[in-house]
Amino acid sequence: METVPPVVDLVLGASACCLACVFTNPLEVVKTRLQLQGELQAQGTYPRPYRGFIASVAAVARADGLWGLQKGLAAGLLYQGLMNSVRFYCYSLACQAGLTQQPGGTVVAGAVAGALGAFVGSPAYLIKTQLQAQTVAAMAVGHQHNHQTVLGALETIWRQQGLLGLWQGVGGAVPRVMVGSAAQLATFASAKAWVQKQQWLPEDSWLVALAGGMISSIAVVVVMTPFDVVSTRLYNQPVDRVGRGQLYGGLTDCMVKIWRQEGPLALYKGLGPAYLRLGPHTILSMLFWDELRKLAGRAQHQGT
Repeated sequence: METVPPVVDLVLGASACCLACVFTNPLEVVKTRLQLQGELQAQGTYPRPYRGFIASVAAVARADGLWGLQKGLAAGLLYQGLMNSVRFYCYSLACQAGLTQQPGGTVVAGAVAGALGAFVGSPAYLIKTQLQAQTVAAMAVGHQHNHQTVLGALETIWRQQGLLGLWQGVGGAVPRVMVGSAAQLATFASAKAWVQKQQWLPEDSWLVALAGGMISSIAVVVVMTPFDVVSTRLYNQPVDRVGRGQLYGGLTDCMVKIWRQEGPLALYKGLGPAYLRLGPHTILSMLFWDELRKLAGRAQHQGT
């Protein structure tokens, strides 16, 4: 891979993931609704306005209009920009220091970079989840926060819960992004090297990065989906006056309750939409990042 300064990776990583987010945000809306739907069923009520991926896309479009499929896009772009600028910057620092050349170094660097990025981007992910859950009463699943805008949501959460309220659910987000980032960056690097070694494609072709991203996407979805379900529930749950969740006490409590009340397969709720969202997002993010790094590397060489 091209070597670029960490500050350049900061910009390129954030840009690549924001571009991917524009294409995959509708899938995130559907995935969020499906993951929240089981929460009501576990409480003894059984509304199922969302049944399968295609039907759920149609249901969202009918209830909220076509633009409803892009609910939370501004918050999603903010999250992708904040989280991935930190994530790719830290990962690039680890590469520059030679840590990724050590056994297991890519996994560790990806996990640490992902954890830091998730912490920084957590307020934006909180708002994105709550905005994407909002819909008309007949189609509502999960708690309805009734935010109007990203800034309005920030103001409401800050006023009601204080600064720490913006990090509600971070305990689920950090492990989620940590395992996802480790799987994504480690498998992408390995998959890309393997594809190049097979010599099926021209070494400098964008198809090499595309193939690496496709392989990486499978690993990301498998390890990330249970944490994604838990994270969605933690971010969207109502809280009391001191900011404590009224449904779940944290990551472990949420995971145990889902397992007991809905069964172990509930941790993979929305797996189809999760792959249709995380898969293309991983593929596009890694492809855009790799190609942007190539352009940056070539510009550096021409400049010197």
